[in-house]
Amino acid sequence: MALANQQNIICPVCNASNITILMPVTDLSLTGDLFEIVHCEKCSLNFTDPIPNKDAIAPYYNFPEYISHTDIKKGWMNALYHKVRQRTLKQKTDWVQSLFTGYKGALLEVGAGTGAFADAMSKKGWKVTALEPDAASREIAFKNYGIHLLPSSELENLPTNSFDVITLWHVLEHVHDLKTYIHTFSKLLKHNGRLIIAVPNHTSYDAQFYKNYWAAYDVPRHLYHFSPSSMKFLMKSNGFIIANVKPMWFDSFYVSLLSEKYKKTGLLGIVRAFLIGCISNLLALNSNAKASSIIYEIKKVKED
Repeated sequence: MALANQQNIICPVCNASNITILMPVTDLSLTGDLFEIVHCEKCSLNFTDPIPNKDAIAPYYNFPEYISHTDIKKGWMNALYHKVRQRTLKQKTDWVQSLFTGYKGALLEVGAGTGAFADAMSKKGWKVTALEPDAASREIAFKNYGIHLLPSSELENLPTNSFDVITLWHVLEHVHDLKTYIHTFSKLLKHNGRLIIAVPNHTSYDAQFYKNYWAAYDVPRHLYHFSPSSMKFLMKSNGFIIANVKPMWFDSFYVSLLSEKYKKTGLLGIVRAFLIGCISNLLALNSNAKASSIIYEIKKVKED
């Protein structure tokens, strides 16, 4: 690995400057633009370099097939995504509810997409506030579910100490102001509340196998690429502890299929994607921290 210190790159999680260049990665979804994945030797975070600023990154989301912002079901990959989403949606809602048995509290969803999870939790009796930066997605949420998603800028206007649960389903890797967001969540969350964060895991088997073709790198839309160690460091340095981790079993298959699609491997690639997904999940059976994507259940550190 080549040293990246000459570029004056600082880790956005631990502020270390001992950064190495791992590999070049192309935006395989849209532009073909080339970026680098760099690695922090201190906390093990990988992150995209250069990171486009908030204005410059907007065009990288501007395509109809961007799957978290659309309800398009045309094509087998989109159809598969939506079938899996229906199943995982029930798993998510059941799990969040299990953390508060018999209790229907206040939930904040950050990055609500087209509103499926927010709607499902509302139907379970929770008081839901949901934020989504994309205006088109907010319109789809209202059309499909009759719910009003708020622009993400409303985060700073929410009342402190008001939420039992804050969820970010594959959102934190997109956030520019990483530490500011975590600090804000600490203020918004009730003392015994839960912060639920789901992100891809760059230390998983499928990530190591596909390397620069690993679909979950998704540069430059994904700014950060977390490991369990870097997530622990980020939370600990901001007054949180990780209480539990859960694997997202379907992600290993979906990400592997998308990675093979980018490699243009055809039918053979579909078979191999299933095999790689199986291996990744088998390894995660012994340690949830090895899963392709991980859900972190996070709590505030108790004050003395």
